[in-house]
Amino acid sequence: MRHRRPTVADLLSIKGKRQLSMLRVETLKEADAAERAGVDLVSVPPSLLGAAFREAAPSVFAFPGLEYGDLVTADEYIRAAFQALKAGGDAVYCAAGLQTVRRMRDEGIPVCGHVGLIPSKATWTGGFRAVGKTSLGALEIWRQTKALEEAGAFAAEIEVVPGEVAAAISERTSMLMLSMGAGTGCDAQYLFADDVLGANKGHVPRHAKIYRNFAAEYERLQQERIAAFSEYVADVKSGAYPAKSHLVGIDPVELEAFLQSMA
Repeated sequence: MRHRRPTVADLLSIKGKRQLSMLRVETLKEADAAERAGVDLVSVPPSLLGAAFREAAPSVFAFPGLEYGDLVTADEYIRAAFQALKAGGDAVYCAAGLQTVRRMRDEGIPVCGHVGLIPSKATWTGGFRAVGKTSLGALEIWRQTKALEEAGAFAAEIEVVPGEVAAAISERTSMLMLSMGAGTGCDAQYLFADDVLGANKGHVPRHAKIYRNFAAEYERLQQERIAAFSEYVADVKSGAYPAKSHLVGIDPVELEAFLQSMA
């Protein structure tokens, strides 16, 4: 039996003491599997939250992501954050500016920021590539981390940064640091469920570790789906479907009375 859902204070109290596991899940089945597997933290789309989500995953700490660009003003972010928390979220992921983070923290909303490779802002760091590989680049990540901390964020995802740099930063910040390809010197290891399951057919990130081959299973099921549909089409054309067993019967006397009434 899992314990009660951890709080922000619980997570911060174990910073530096043990590694947490974190997954991005996007379906109730994935949320249920994360709960049963003992995953500590999950990132979720806000639309997944609700009673069904908490029934499937009652004790995982959930970060609903407030999508950058879908929301613009601080008021929009705050409104969306409160809605996500009411629906079962525990903290919100936010890649917006420091003023927005500060406004949410002033309202008591637990915020997770993002440093390193930030997909929504990757054009500023050269695209989808590692960052912090030079002293100047590493210092910029440190500056961003401290700025987030001072704005009131309690956690930050740190993505595709050299492990030594991420470890040094994690040691010097009070925030919970969530590593996506940034090494074990942080507080949690974060992967997408699709990568863990091998469900992606395209590019697989360097930091991903594939544990199953769901893509092959999905393809096998698709071929089975096509075969079943093809057999159905053939049965309709040949008259094999529907058979008598698929139809509702009628007493011959009732049928005769019906036919005579139509005359």
